[in-house]
Amino acid sequence: MDGAPDRAPDSDPGFEPTLAAARARLASVRPAAYARTRNHLHGAVTRLSPYLTHGLLSLREVVTHLRQNHGLGLEHKLVQELGWRAWWHHAWQHQGDAIFESLHPGPLPEAAYARELPTDVREACTGVPVIDQAVRTLHGQAWLHNHARMWLASYLVHIRHVHWRVGADWMHAHLLDGDLASNHLSWQWVAGTGSHKPYLFNAENVARYAPEDWHSFGSVVDTSYEALDACARGVHRAQGRPGGHAGPAAHHRGRPGSEDPGRAQAGLEPPLHHARPGAPCPAPDPAAFAGREVWLVHPWALDGPPSGLPDGTLVAGLWPQDHHRRWPWSRARWDFVGRRMDAITHAQWCGSAEQWIAALAGAARVRGWNDPHLGALGPALGLRPRPPAFAEPAAACRSFSQFWRAVRFAD
Repeated sequence: MDGAPDRAPDSDPGFEPTLAAARARLASVRPAAYARTRNHLHGAVTRLSPYLTHGLLSLREVVTHLRQNHGLGLEHKLVQELGWRAWWHHAWQHQGDAIFESLHPGPLPEAAYARELPTDVREACTGVPVIDQAVRTLHGQAWLHNHARMWLASYLVHIRHVHWRVGADWMHAHLLDGDLASNHLSWQWVAGTGSHKPYLFNAENVARYAPEDWHSFGSVVDTSYEALDACARGVHRAQGRPGGHAGPAAHHRGRPGSEDPGRAQAGLEPPLHHARPGAPCPAPDPAAFAGREVWLVHPWALDGPPSGLPDGTLVAGLWPQDHHRRWPWSRARWDFVGRRMDAITHAQWCGSAEQWIAALAGAARVRGWNDPHLGALGPALGLRPRPPAFAEPAAACRSFSQFWRAVRFAD
């Protein structure tokens, strides 16, 4: 049984892009409290995800810490939750870009789902408190408790009948910890295109796990699970107007694309960017790398260069232009990654895969950590994968349960 949380939540998650902050957060993890309260929005969750996504901490480092300092085994809930992250990447490795399409049919045909995010959701004025609070938190903190992510996804897909991919792309763009595999496959799990049934929630579930200002009695989610399931399957529409009433955000329209920090507080969506705002970045120049030892730093490998590199090694910041053109970020995420890149690199360049491969061809040696977000670029440059936390199963697994039965800790 979930217990009540035994601490007040941080008013601001306070994610600083430093190794000291990442390690302090890891040191503060309390596995017993996590297991007891993790479903509560004020529970003792770890908030490690931005540091894991961007490589200030590796999954292996976190799991090793939990084993050595807390004696946790594979059966512990926190280790299993970290295992989900490994499972999402296992699925991505074996299925590639197929994870960005529905893995199997969901409750309704694909054509039944809208391909545009409703304006009242973007502006946090649906009139459903749990949804408006979740959107304001996402826009204001660039982070959201996992339970709130599930509620938001379920509402969009099963009540508003918005295609899961639309919501997944939107949420990924605004999260500091936006990991393509974890985010998009989690949305598929909620949508029922990556699981056996749709994930549903109602007002009673919100009241059990969220603060009072999130409670949504009297709204469209204040109904039975049978009625929600029927709505998800198109048997009938949700009762009542989905938007309820115009919330405070309706009175703070602002101009489109405004960088006014009050936008996020009001619930309005912060603008997205395909490149780091206010920081022009040159294309990679072959002359900068010719004959040099190079250690590559990129947005998913921000732990910094290892000790013992040869004298004169160029620590080069790699911004993968192909990725960023496809997947824009909020300014908060650009700032988080950019500040760390500034702190640990000698210089930074932004270019396409072809530009990077050509520019580094004349380097004496190129090293760094690979990450699947780099696509084919990482292997083309000879970057190595990080040592894993869990030994990879011999064959592709079709579900987390199958994956977890086959898993052991990596040597």
